[in-house]
Amino acid sequence: MLTAVVSVAMAILVAFLLDRVIARRGRHLAAAVGAGEMTPVAVTRLRFLRRLISAIVLLLGVLVALTQFSTLSHLATSLLASGALAAAAVGFAARQVLANAVAGVMLAVTQPLRIGDRVSFEGDEGEVEDVRLNYTYLRTAQGTRVVIPNERLASAVLRNDTVAREKAPVEVTVWLRPDADAERAAEVVSGTPEAESVLVSDITPDGVRLSVAAAPVGPDEVADAEARLRLACLRALRAGGLTDHASRR
Repeated sequence: MLTAVVSVAMAILVAFLLDRVIARRGRHLAAAVGAGEMTPVAVTRLRFLRRLISAIVLLLGVLVALTQFSTLSHLATSLLASGALAAAAVGFAARQVLANAVAGVMLAVTQPLRIGDRVSFEGDEGEVEDVRLNYTYLRTAQGTRVVIPNERLASAVLRNDTVAREKAPVEVTVWLRPDADAERAAEVVSGTPEAESVLVSDITPDGVRLSVAAAPVGPDEVADAEARLRLACLRALRAGGLTDHASRR
């Protein structure tokens, strides 16, 4: 009887200490990144994590206490076995989620990409906005958010233009209408000092796409360099009387 009471008391103490440690750690992390206070999303997730861990610790303490009674020992053993089977069933059903979580941990350890890096993945290019446990978020130059499952990110080819590079490429896209003189537009854009190369990269029923590249710059200067290059293309097309046949995307 005394042993059972001690087991429950220890479980309550451990749950309380873990709850305090997790809460304090969350506040310290928020202060470390300069936010001062956690966002509502972070508070919700942290609170859920604290309650989940406390519930698991308390449940284990109660089950250990039940094993101290001979009459309830078989019942506690059955509950533990049932819990293991239930955990296995849930794990099998959620294998995709678990795979993403494991890949997220691997990405956090190896860090093939970091928040703020400019990356390209399966045709999508942008700045890494956030790396979470299951998904990684990119923000494209057009402001679109791209959500990538971590499992795919960890098993496919990723191009990172920031890590271990002093210079990053600068490239923008200019779209012309189908009836526009693409050859003349390419010549006009090529004549700008900012453009180093101009290629016809795509032809569709909706128009012709020109890929315009400039000299590589530092990773932190890519966005500004792309903005200057777009403006130079617009000015060149306007001077050549081609602005009625071009659009930027």
